[in-house]
Amino acid sequence: MTRGREFITIPALERIPFLHHGFGTSSWKEKDFKRMEEWPGYRLVHLKQVHSDVIHIILDFPNATLRGDALITALPRLVLIIKTADCVPVLLVDKKKRIIAAVHCGWKGTRLRLLENVVSAMEMRFGSLPADILAALGPSIGASCYEVGEEVRRAFRANGFPDALFRPIPGRPLKYLFDLREANRLQLRHQGLRDGNIFSVDICSHCDPRFPSYRRDRANSGRMLSFIALSR
Repeated sequence: MTRGREFITIPALERIPFLHHGFGTSSWKEKDFKRMEEWPGYRLVHLKQVHSDVIHIILDFPNATLRGDALITALPRLVLIIKTADCVPVLLVDKKKRIIAAVHCGWKGTRLRLLENVVSAMEMRFGSLPADILAALGPSIGASCYEVGEEVRRAFRANGFPDALFRPIPGRPLKYLFDLREANRLQLRHQGLRDGNIFSVDICSHCDPRFPSYRRDRANSGRMLSFIALSR
């Protein structure tokens, strides 16, 4: 699953000949994209991430930084980049129609069902079929480390998520451990993705020092760069 020490890849996605992707460790920086010899002429597409359900469908290289939390494109040689430090980065590819997406799934975007909406947008705009979509969830804070309060549990319940995602913390009333990764995996299943097409790097960013964690390091955490691109 690992390529060198700088980013992690998914074998099923590596086998797609027209695809580049990865989930970066703390050592993988933006400047490192320029030294990848197999990516000549690629351009980087960033987001000003705002913990929303805003999705951008990229039909041409944007001249300014976009505000939102998801990118979708069918254009080759554009590197879609998501930055995280405990949130779940999700990379999607429709291997038949050659459509890709990169999604930043914090708890707010997850509550708004951002990932479901991305799959729906791929279906409606490009004719993607859920059976043809592969999804990869990158390193993020694990279910044993992500403590939230009652207001978060209520917000998810109001949006139809199961209470099973929240585990009460003994001796701490109205405090829960929340499985953010599973909340996003449920959305993919709800949209019709097969379990065999959903892949997950089950590494907790809070526990593993190779990855940035805001909960662990606060302002000193930095950001993890996850990326996906079409070569042709």
